[in-house]
Amino acid sequence: MIGQKTLLSFFAAEPGKKRSRSPEPGETAEACSPKRSKADVSSPRSPPLSPEQLERIRRNKEAALQRLAARTNSFVPAEIGRSWRVSLTGEFSKPYFSQLMAFVAEERKRYTVYPPPNQVFTWTQMCDIHDVKVVILGQDPYHGPSQAHGLCFSVQRPVPPPPSLENIYKELATDIEDFSHPGHGDLTGWARQGVLLLNAVLTVRAHQANSHKEKGWEQFTDAVVSWLNKNLDGLVFMLWGAYAQRKGSAIDRKRHHVLQTVHPSPLSVHRGFFGCKHFSKTNELLEKSGKKPIDWRAL
Repeated sequence: MIGQKTLLSFFAAEPGKKRSRSPEPGETAEACSPKRSKADVSSPRSPPLSPEQLERIRRNKEAALQRLAARTNSFVPAEIGRSWRVSLTGEFSKPYFSQLMAFVAEERKRYTVYPPPNQVFTWTQMCDIHDVKVVILGQDPYHGPSQAHGLCFSVQRPVPPPPSLENIYKELATDIEDFSHPGHGDLTGWARQGVLLLNAVLTVRAHQANSHKEKGWEQFTDAVVSWLNKNLDGLVFMLWGAYAQRKGSAIDRKRHHVLQTVHPSPLSVHRGFFGCKHFSKTNELLEKSGKKPIDWRAL
């Protein structure tokens, strides 16, 4: 004991203090110094943003989102009804759809194409997608002047009804009480009641039937039928002819009703279309499902 202290006490650090070590080669003296707490380091704070700066940031963000939306939806036609646009939004971002829109735009530069751009999607403007009750499938738009307007089998007034539509009217006259020929071929009155009149292909060159076949329309309209099949219940699908029956082959028969017969074309109408009573049968099925029947006379 030397002065009440051990020899070791001369080498112990003073209480509450940390000893700094000698720097190793390559180290700075600061690296060996005791670390300071965060409270000892005063970090400069950014001044608060002014209301003008916050507003400018908000506007810039909104403009960026609008540019992104414009790029995403650049191939979504404005004429598509809102409920259809929302429900089918997944199709519009697929490569085939942008290629299809580019194809149709190029065709319009070089040829006369029917129907006009504002009528290609008439079928989406007549009723909400959730209000569809009946689906009639066609194949290709009429390719004569002023005929096609976005509803299969239908023509604009005052164009006379084509032969297939005349045969449809003849069947209606024998099937639906008090039905009489309306004197025109415009089926808008049915579409507004929830009858989807959908062609497989939605555009065509003037006087060239099937000229826009296998360009992408079939994939899009298959997606429409698929959405209706999966998301609605108790629809009545009227499939006339082999083409429509192939397109509707995936319809869930346990969930929906399917009526099939030959096409109303003059070439096949006598082989089963006349006398099929699809219109009265459709109303019976709708009523059983608790839905309002179609007034086939309202044209």
